[in-house]
Amino acid sequence: MTETQVASTAAGKGLAAGKLGLFPSMVIGLGSTAPLYSLAATLGFIVIAAGAQAPIALVVAFVPMCLTAFAYRELNTEVPDAGTAFTWAAKAFGPRTGWFAGWGVFVAGVIVMASQTEVASRYLLLLFGDGSLAESKVIVTSLGAAIIAVMTWVSYRAVETGAATQYALMALQYLAIIAFCVGLALALVHGRGTLPFSWEWFNPFASDNPAGFMQAVLLAIFIYWGWDTCLSLAEETKNPRTTPGLAALLSTVTLLITYIGMTVLAMMFAGIGTEGKGLGNPDGAEDVFYALRGDALGPYGWVLVFAVFVSALSTCQTTILPTARGTFSMGVYKALPRPFAALTPKYQTPGFSTIFMGVVSIAFYVGMTIVSGDILADTIESTSLAVAMYYAITSFACIAYFRKHLFDSARHALFRLVLPLIGGLMMSVVFIFSAVSMLDPDYGTTTLLGTSGTFVMGVGSLLLGLVVMAIWSRFPSAQDFFAGRSLNRTTEVLVPDTL
Repeated sequence: MTETQVASTAAGKGLAAGKLGLFPSMVIGLGSTAPLYSLAATLGFIVIAAGAQAPIALVVAFVPMCLTAFAYRELNTEVPDAGTAFTWAAKAFGPRTGWFAGWGVFVAGVIVMASQTEVASRYLLLLFGDGSLAESKVIVTSLGAAIIAVMTWVSYRAVETGAATQYALMALQYLAIIAFCVGLALALVHGRGTLPFSWEWFNPFASDNPAGFMQAVLLAIFIYWGWDTCLSLAEETKNPRTTPGLAALLSTVTLLITYIGMTVLAMMFAGIGTEGKGLGNPDGAEDVFYALRGDALGPYGWVLVFAVFVSALSTCQTTILPTARGTFSMGVYKALPRPFAALTPKYQTPGFSTIFMGVVSIAFYVGMTIVSGDILADTIESTSLAVAMYYAITSFACIAYFRKHLFDSARHALFRLVLPLIGGLMMSVVFIFSAVSMLDPDYGTTTLLGTSGTFVMGVGSLLLGLVVMAIWSRFPSAQDFFAGRSLNRTTEVLVPDTL
């Protein structure tokens, strides 16, 4: 299968082909995960759940993510498609499984917009005056809605505009991360540490709370999520068979190094106590970096606050990009109404899908804020549940799609069977265990409909997808997809004869 054939396929959908290389793809992948925002929003909750085993929880969460990345890479090599999980699952298991995987991608994107917008808005307001503006839920929510609107507009424009924006935002993030780590390292050298380093932090069996450790792993899965944006932009990437998969793998490894380094330094300096600056203090769980800004950067602590805002802003945009392209691909294959397949003539971007994503995200964010004043932790875990679901489906889809040729070579057996199988099973265990745990009304920080708000948002939103699919499948315009006819739209070009 030649690069020309792939480009012609991308052009067949109308997306702007060949616009992104390896570096911008990797930057967009990192921007989607937004390392500084992700740790700021989750590190406190991870420590509360796992205690001193927080570092190994990050490593455990990385394993299925890395294995899933291999599955994504293999599938993308043969079927580079903006729909990613949706398209691959539909071709491997059939239309309904594919539709449900696509719904999972959409749900994860919408839910996570609430938490990342909340962080972006609050950290921006902390830069003004004494920071009291960040205590006003009305101001925070209003600014958050405006941020989603602006990022939707940026994503509506050419994909190169989004990549250029990510260059600047990612540079600011990593400069702040380096400064933060250097500042804490110097403080430790001068004897200002709280907790001496221990290799027990990397022993998962040292945890005396298995349920809490699993909760920490679920939270940690969230902070790696986002690298698959590289694959969603495959049809707009140079060398779409190889570049997106390599960018995804490089992104995950970079994230692991970043997260472990920052977590260990923060634990050594602040400790894991439940009072003061301790990372286990529930009062500061939503913004551990804000409490440490002065210790790490002195009078320039505002730089870290600004960088967290930038990081959250970055991931707002890069959440819209893949989610909109996912629904766009579903529209092309007639899995969603025709308007979702519409492209902007000027920018060759999925205009309707992008605007739809922005509008739904604003509605969900404002609605959940009205229902519950404290949604950050619950939205993060709900997102992780949806992510674990569609990552598991994609891992198994890799095995099913290549089932006739799994043993053609040792390489195929490893990368198309063994690694995806382990990754899919791990994701499935995390999903099932977490969903059952979330039935407890005391799980998380909010209670809705007699159970935890995390369960309602996570499992409830996925079950809603089954209802929406059942309704849409009855429409005449959906029959081609659910009968499997529209899935053959690009098969002749995308699947080479050598398979």
